[in-house]
Amino acid sequence: MDLIEFLSYGFIQRALIAGSLISVLCAVLGVVLVLRRLSMIGDGLSHVTFGGVALAMALNFYPLAVSLPIVVLSSFGILKMMEKARVFGDAAIAVVSSIGIAIGILLASISGGFNVDLFSYLFGNILSISTLEIAAAVVISLMVLAAIYFYFDEIFSITFDEEFARASGIPVDRINAVMMMLTAVTVVLTMKVVGIMLTSALLVIPAVTAFQNARGFRNAIIIASISSLLSLVAGVFISFALNLPAGATIVMVNVFLFCGAFLFRHFFGSHAAE
Repeated sequence: MDLIEFLSYGFIQRALIAGSLISVLCAVLGVVLVLRRLSMIGDGLSHVTFGGVALAMALNFYPLAVSLPIVVLSSFGILKMMEKARVFGDAAIAVVSSIGIAIGILLASISGGFNVDLFSYLFGNILSISTLEIAAAVVISLMVLAAIYFYFDEIFSITFDEEFARASGIPVDRINAVMMMLTAVTVVLTMKVVGIMLTSALLVIPAVTAFQNARGFRNAIIIASISSLLSLVAGVFISFALNLPAGATIVMVNVFLFCGAFLFRHFFGSHAAE
């Protein structure tokens, strides 16, 4: 199959448009989350997303409309547990994650078990993205990226030294709340690309790939974004050509790029530094 024929399919075009925006969004947020040692928040919130999707299907509502507010509220719950209950980030994420997955399983059981639609959200189905979901991805992605752009200096400061940022007059609590909300929104958007079970991979792997050879914070964000975008495009093409699951293929391409970046640093990085 040539490239022109591949791009002529409407569902491929929709997958690439929505997926490209979401992959870049995940890469940018992933760099911040990994540096702040909150890389597992994607996994925790994705479990909450599962609960939201199960609730939406039990009530016969649109999953995105139900999951989005639930996951945003859960992200604030994690933040408040970290601030007020003196619970470390990983423990707070584990608590909320456990609640989300337990509620999801109970609702799925009550409503008749796991159906095809629920499985599509668990494991992703980027090739079935609708026009409405593209519109939601475009609007929400642009809003999130705009928020990151306007708060970039504050996010940079908080990421590397939160106490110094607080002493400098930066509204740390407000920025943390904004970051949690942005992460929650991103996790909900990502579930259709790679699925609830693989969401954290799209947040974490491009970031750790960038850290292998990046020189500075901005450089890491650029490398992570390029890596994530390449993985998305290549993953969609490979999955369609070989009839493989798209979400898993995208993640495996990400893993391949990480291995390449690691080997490059191992064999050439030290020589470049000299």
